[in-house]
Amino acid sequence: MKRVAVIGTGQTKHTKARDDVSQTELVREATTRALADAGITIHEVDAIVLSNMELFEGRALPEMWVGEGAGGYRKPVTKIATGGTSGTSACIAGYHQCASGLFDIVLVVGWEKHSEGATQTGMALTDPLWDRNVASGAVGNFALSISQYVAERGVTPQQAAKIAVKARRNAARNPNAHLQMDGITVEKVLESRMLADPVHLLDMCPQSDGACAVIYAAEDRAKKLCPRPAWVRAAVTRHDQPYIGDLDRRLVTMRTLRDAAREAYQRVGISEPLKEIDVAEIYEPVSYAELAWYEALGFCAEGEAGRLIDDGVTEMNGELPVNPSGGVLSTNPVGASGVIRVAEAAAQVMGRAGDHQVADVRLALATGYGVYAWSDVMILSAG
Repeated sequence: MKRVAVIGTGQTKHTKARDDVSQTELVREATTRALADAGITIHEVDAIVLSNMELFEGRALPEMWVGEGAGGYRKPVTKIATGGTSGTSACIAGYHQCASGLFDIVLVVGWEKHSEGATQTGMALTDPLWDRNVASGAVGNFALSISQYVAERGVTPQQAAKIAVKARRNAARNPNAHLQMDGITVEKVLESRMLADPVHLLDMCPQSDGACAVIYAAEDRAKKLCPRPAWVRAAVTRHDQPYIGDLDRRLVTMRTLRDAAREAYQRVGISEPLKEIDVAEIYEPVSYAELAWYEALGFCAEGEAGRLIDDGVTEMNGELPVNPSGGVLSTNPVGASGVIRVAEAAAQVMGRAGDHQVADVRLALATGYGVYAWSDVMILSAG
């Protein structure tokens, strides 16, 4: 397989509603910015991979018209939809298309316009017998598994609230982030409306309109086009397909994320992820999930996630900054959320993250997540 690197990224401003543009125009914004960042034109792109959860907007086959916004005219276009992992799955697909030698330059674009649909209503319209078995609907689903995690690992609401505060504080440095919340505190998180015990409103991610694009290039093109590419060192996906009730200790176990991370670390030669990874952009749709992911990703031993946030280890100035962009807790256009993770990790490696840049990043981790059964892990490096 060929060596492949990210040579450009582009995002829209993410917000509650982008009524000023269509889905096609939203995708065009991210695409145009990524092309400018990479210093190329759409004519140099060989293929396109799109990422969107059409269920959330209630429109079938959006790639049939949105592909035009990504410059897909007379080019191969693939569309990926795998729930919360849609964006990272699309990034992995685009990487493999490039690494295989099939294409030299591949554009990946993810988007969502939640304002044009009703996520919870849309999910409620699925078959009721099936829906009960897969526990569709994020809030109650998370509350159940979080209760399990809290009971077993002993994390506290205060520690989860610190995750939420960290995310929104980091997002204030990121001009593209949806939630720009000044002065958020642990107390304000715990005083916010209870959605489903123990999940408060400010523990949860928003529903965002937005798009994000990543451009891959094979080694010879990457070296010519980008002074500091973000090289893909590992791209691993693990998808189970069980009924939700069959997953024992769901948030606690998270076997797909653990296994994907283990393989990715092995490929790169990482034995101590907390010490060797410089920055992580992980998919955390709820504050408690980030704590669980610390353990699943091997940042700490089981039961020690609370200590990491208490000691500031994952803050911007900590040993391993996690989600300097503000994460999914601050920005969540689902079809784009995983692409954002990869784009932000790549931007950190390339030194292009602006006000939320972490110093001296050489190795970055990005993850995607989808309802316990699906996990993606990508590792990017400066060399």
